[in-house]
Amino acid sequence: MNRPLVLTPKFKRAYRKFIRRDNRLQARIEEALRGLQVDAFASDLGTHKLSGNLLGLWACSCGYDCRIIFSLETDHSTGEEIVLLLDIGTHDEVY
Repeated sequence: MNRPLVLTPKFKRAYRKFIRRDNRLQARIEEALRGLQVDAFASDLGTHKLSGNLLGLWACSCGYDCRIIFSLETDHSTGEEIVLLLDIGTHDEVY
């Protein structure tokens, strides 16, 4: 099942900033985003639940020190599940 990706303004800003530092990561990030669309819980993504201030959200890996923070939501107009992309960055930046 392909879930649509919805990018928040914060995610867009963080993404631009992150790839500006190391544009070699762009291909790995795009691959991880495609994987999120197909199966957010695929083993190669390392998806896991978050706790603390980020309780209820999920994170996946898109490289050694690159994390994507997201939530799975239901689009109220269509009733389909979407992946809401909230933040991206290094482990220390997003947690």
